[in-house]
Amino acid sequence: MSDEYEMTYAHPDSLEGMLQRGRGLGAVRALREPRGAAGFVYDGIRRDWRWDGTDDRSSYLARLIRDLELSPAPVMERLAGDEESCLRACEVLEVLALAGSEEAREGLRAYVRTGDHWVCVLESVSDRWPVEWWEDLGDVARARIGGEPELPWSFEPWTRFGIEVRSRPSPTRPPLSALRTVDLLSLLADPRAEDATKVDALRALNSREPSEELIPLIPSLGTSDGRRPLPRLRRAVERLGTAAVPAARDWARDENPWLARLGADVLADHPGPGELPGLVRELAEQWATRTWCGPDRTARRLALFGPDAADAVPHLWRFWLHTPHSYERAAYLRALTAIDGDGLDSAYTESLRDCEETARLLGIASAPASPETLDRIALLRDDPTETPEVRAAARTRLRQAGTGRSPRTDQGNRYWPSR
Repeated sequence: MSDEYEMTYAHPDSLEGMLQRGRGLGAVRALREPRGAAGFVYDGIRRDWRWDGTDDRSSYLARLIRDLELSPAPVMERLAGDEESCLRACEVLEVLALAGSEEAREGLRAYVRTGDHWVCVLESVSDRWPVEWWEDLGDVARARIGGEPELPWSFEPWTRFGIEVRSRPSPTRPPLSALRTVDLLSLLADPRAEDATKVDALRALNSREPSEELIPLIPSLGTSDGRRPLPRLRRAVERLGTAAVPAARDWARDENPWLARLGADVLADHPGPGELPGLVRELAEQWATRTWCGPDRTARRLALFGPDAADAVPHLWRFWLHTPHSYERAAYLRALTAIDGDGLDSAYTESLRDCEETARLLGIASAPASPETLDRIALLRDDPTETPEVRAAARTRLRQAGTGRSPRTDQGNRYWPSR
């Protein structure tokens, strides 16, 4: 979240508050109140209302500009700000260009030719756009790169343009993906192996079926300074599921802080019946203190108890409706589903317009099969600004519903409006 302004979120039931939080209902209300919504949409680009870097707003805001038929010009003006402001505007304009806005596309291309932060913009569009939209900017890049204080880090688009990039030295190691699981485990058990090599071994293991033979090695898999677990170890432990619980009881009592924390987290992720009241109290306290980072983990633990966790339902609803940390919203809806699946149709339907991909995927899977819902899912299937995962899920849902329907035009513009 940007420190440029003191961030005070508007009331969660207001149009402004919903748009700040990336709520699907905010997008619906904006379409009903386009004049009142325009300023709030542009404000979402001027200020960074994300609670942290994992939250998404760029596609949400870009679709609002498209569907409300707003001008991209105020967004392009933000390119002239500092690098953070420039990139925030760039991300929105990239999506608008994919939606068919020539103004947004040419605005970014023009910025690469003359803008101060042209390097990061060119790297960003080369990652998001078709190559034919930017590869003709090679002459511009070659002419301007000499004025930069440092060579760029990333390979694309620079190596395509024949521009040298900064080297990233790393020790030469043979690839570990071809090793057998038993050999990877032996490497992890070898005290002479470097941390980087062990991290690569953990990466390889995490792409395979979990191996319980990893469990006795876990206490030895801290960094060489002993201060933290090796990267990717926590993911490996999570994949072991309940198999790690017996050992975790010993880890939780260990004098090594990182191992004790890992053990405590494993036990908390697999709670026994006696821990349910404590988890409900934990969620209530998180709500009372407006703790926006972390209640999603509490929600996931509560979901394991199913209907027995009914006392947590009011708190889960509060978090789902109020949190500015949009990345966590899907966890609350999943927990509500596991505990009491009744009365969630409107939440699933709203999620089809949520700013977060995870929420939209939940909506696609579970929203009721009304004509309006299927029209919205058809729009997601055909939307060039959507992620491949969302488009694939939408195709699957429509196929299961036995419809190859085309979306109605009153459900939101499919293409950039011609003026």
